[in-house]
Amino acid sequence: MIPHSHIAARTLAVVAALWLGGCSFFSFLPFVDEPKDKDEEGEATPLVDFEPEAVIDRHWRTKVGRGLGRKSLRLTPTVIADRVFAADGYGRVVALDRFSGRNIWSVSVGKPDGIPFYQFWDRRDPSFVTGGVGAGEGTILIGTMRGEVIALDAADGSELWRQQMSSEVLSPPVGADGVVMTQMSDGRLVALEADDGSTRWAFDNQVPLLTLRGTATPVLGGGLVFAGFGDGSVKAVETQTGEPIWEHRVMLPEGRTELDRLVDVDGTPLLVAERGALFAVSYQGRLKALRVQDGILLWEMPASSFLDLAAGYGQLYFVSDDDVVTAVQQSSATVAWTQEALKYRKLTSPTAFGNYVLVGDDEGYLHVLAQSDGRLVARRKLGSGLRTRMVEADNIVYVLDNNGTLEALEIKRRG
Repeated sequence: MIPHSHIAARTLAVVAALWLGGCSFFSFLPFVDEPKDKDEEGEATPLVDFEPEAVIDRHWRTKVGRGLGRKSLRLTPTVIADRVFAADGYGRVVALDRFSGRNIWSVSVGKPDGIPFYQFWDRRDPSFVTGGVGAGEGTILIGTMRGEVIALDAADGSELWRQQMSSEVLSPPVGADGVVMTQMSDGRLVALEADDGSTRWAFDNQVPLLTLRGTATPVLGGGLVFAGFGDGSVKAVETQTGEPIWEHRVMLPEGRTELDRLVDVDGTPLLVAERGALFAVSYQGRLKALRVQDGILLWEMPASSFLDLAAGYGQLYFVSDDDVVTAVQQSSATVAWTQEALKYRKLTSPTAFGNYVLVGDDEGYLHVLAQSDGRLVARRKLGSGLRTRMVEADNIVYVLDNNGTLEALEIKRRG
């Protein structure tokens, strides 16, 4: 599972981290760091020419720490009111005025050169922030490879509490209704008290023998928390008590090898409250629409993705494991359009707003597609590669590249 950071270098690399018996802090499972493309011969599709219909204007740009490092981290910024919060892979967390990029506060949540809790596969890169940036209950929430959840005061960056968990925190913790929900690499879903970080309840889920390096971000809504797991399941749990409400298998493992049987739900489930539906996609599996109250299947279709979903125009948008962007009707399994011009370019999760769907690629290009039919309408090179999902607020898009440059961009119709 790549820290819901993107999964890098599209090659299969099974981490040589074996079970460490007797470790009091963590339990380990082998994992696959990056799914291999179905077509092993596939090379990044060359950029195609098109007639631009929009322009991408930069409002400001600034540097956030030392960047995301070499562990394929995806640390998505978050926006609260007039501030945008971002983090690098080495412990730096910043709050910026989202209109000007002016620094409001900057803190360090740990030292990257400290003694690691365990022998990580790449000791040359001391990055350790893996889950971020989460928010809720007036706090900024960070997860680490060392198994910590850290809560900072959104106003001034002061540390409110720090809680040691059972394993790596590979996705952003999220807070609401007095709790902070955290999902770990060992399959545990834990509710922490928002005021002091103490454990309210823990929900355990068995982890397969081999899994992608990543975990879906928990989704809160209607008194429930929805979470995707490495065994291909989505579960709904009562937020306050941890009582299981329902479980649905997005995909059952198939095949003779452990690689064939990878069916992780690593993309964050998408809750569309007005439809009463939860959408989830698995790797080497299916895209499904589930009824929120009981997990009953509404529709399904074949799909394979380990990235987050997006929604707009009554459609869902997902990026497949070979980087085809697809739009599907929310009300059925009808495919509205597919865009193959970016195949094998190692895309980010999609972001949808206004008339557009945005994806970034490994070479640092931001691509803008029309929500209506998927045609390319704008493109801009932003510098370093992109693997982190973009966020949008009031038609301004915030993009963090792999080297830690955060940009505020606006997309305008041409002419």
